[in-house]
Formats: sequence, C-alpha cells, structure tokens
Amino acid sequence: MTAQETAPEFVEAAAGSNGTDAVMPLPTPDMDGDMLFRLGMQYSSGSGGCPMDRVSAHMIFNLAAMKGSIEARVYRREMSQEMEREEIAEAQKAARRYIDAGVVTLAA
Repeated sequence: MTAQETAPEFVEAAAGSNGTDAVMPLPTPDMDGDMLFRLGMQYSSGSGGCPMDRVSAHMIFNLAAMKGSIEARVYRREMSQEMEREEIAEAQKAARRYIDAGVVTLAA
C-alpha cells in the first residue's frame, strides 16, 4: 500500500489507534509545509521507511506546497516532468482525499 492509498484508512486507524506501530510515515494534521516537504523527499528517494513512489511523493509535495513550501513547488514541478498525465491526476486526487479526510488541514 502506498501513501496515496491510505488517507481514509489512516484516519480510521488513527482514530482507534492504541499505540501500534505505523507501517510507513504518512502525512498528519500537525505537519507544516517543511515537514511535508521532507516526507515527500523520503518518498521521492525511497528513504526513511518510505517506498520509492513518484505518485505519493508528488501528492505530498502538493500538500506541502499548499502549506507554503516553496521547495515543494519546485520538486513537484520537476517530478511532473518525469510522470505520466495519469500519475499526476492520481496524485492530485490523493491529495484531495487527504484534505477531505481531515488528515491534512490547510491554513485559512
């Protein structure tokens, strides 16, 4: 399972969590743009317990950019040049699921 597939499940698991270990690092409501950028870097390089996954990385860079990370905008643009149109659309839909599920909140 990749980060872009976990938004609804993660919200459910977090609500009923009793301290079980997370399988992989995922975006959380308390992450700011810089933290999300660093998480996106982990997915783009396959480090820090994250699988290498361009769609998840793009999704997380998108969330980071929406929270003000300039670096995330640059990396998201660069990743987009390496991705198929369908992958980009999948990443954008996944970012929307995270926002809609309340896992990532955007500043007003």
